[in-house]
Amino acid sequence: MPMSAEDLIEECRELVEDPEFSAVRDWLDHHPGAKVLGHFQVYFPEEIAHAAGMLPVKLAGAGSALQIRQADARIAAFVCSIVRSALEAALSGHLDFLSVFVTHPICDAARHACGVWARNFPELSAQILYLPQNAGSSHALDYLRAEYARVARVIEQATGAQVTDEALRASIAVFNENRRLLRELYALKREAPWLVSAVEAYVLTRAAGLMPRERHNELLRAVIPALRARDARPQDKLRVVFEGGFCEQPPLDMLAVIQEICYVVDDDLMIGLRWLTDDVPQDGEDPLRDLARAYLQTSSHSPVQRDPRRPKEERLLARIRDANAEAAIVAAAKMCEPGLEEQVAYGQALDDAGIPHLVMEFEEKTRVFEQTRMEVETFAESLLLDLV
Repeated sequence: MPMSAEDLIEECRELVEDPEFSAVRDWLDHHPGAKVLGHFQVYFPEEIAHAAGMLPVKLAGAGSALQIRQADARIAAFVCSIVRSALEAALSGHLDFLSVFVTHPICDAARHACGVWARNFPELSAQILYLPQNAGSSHALDYLRAEYARVARVIEQATGAQVTDEALRASIAVFNENRRLLRELYALKREAPWLVSAVEAYVLTRAAGLMPRERHNELLRAVIPALRARDARPQDKLRVVFEGGFCEQPPLDMLAVIQEICYVVDDDLMIGLRWLTDDVPQDGEDPLRDLARAYLQTSSHSPVQRDPRRPKEERLLARIRDANAEAAIVAAAKMCEPGLEEQVAYGQALDDAGIPHLVMEFEEKTRVFEQTRMEVETFAESLLLDLV
């Protein structure tokens, strides 16, 4: 019998909370000789790995599943939790299936993580994908296309397979379908948040980075109609946008607390999986250039990307307007310099626009959320009273 929406969501949650990456290991068992590429937050062009037959896996930290011990002997304890917990997972053997590890210069900690991984795992190809710091530069497209080509050569060396234009076009088609389905999921979240909760949408999205994308497409094609068919009624809850989950992810229990009080109608959680906001051409003469152009011209926003053509503050205000939200929660992971710095700019823009907002911090390993509950309840109740 077909699985219900609840069963599919539970399957995704188990994947997200599984420190052993059982789904990845199962894929390797069924694909002898295949390779896995692990990439750090925020964005990586997974089509390039997919075109070589690799499984791209998004490394989003270990949450509270692992106690950080070995990593703290190699990275300072004041570094953000996600960098340390991802390294802890590798040092503990939970990521022993990786053949390539790619991080990004999104912050000092993420950039220097490459050297730490290379030193501790000499058999692993540890790389930095240097995405353009200024997406508005006239040289950005040529530069990024060349950088993608360099990464493709690293992947070819690891797999022994060529990243051909034909294979890239086929992979782009698969990922276009995935992004379309994720946009459909988020459209439902905006239109009828009582049909899909923040936690449900999150685990359904994050599962994309833990399984073959073809399998994730099948899953979303099955679950979205089932979500639309749910028999649920809207409640009197504040509609909010959650901003600040672009890298380190908040604990699921924190999202559960927020969704009890508010409807989270949009967010930037796992934004790298939704980074491209439109289809990439599937029949272009130069697929790598098409991917690079999509990154620069049809992408979302983040504190770790600078695009003077599209200021982040304006993009946040547009996200709030498009979701018909009444307020925003502007969060940042502890010790995250880009996130904490952006809170100031976002706060000023929201104040100028007259949009109420709550500022908070989180850490992926937090387990107690009574303070969070009190803050969100006070914020929501005060606004709901004003709206009466």
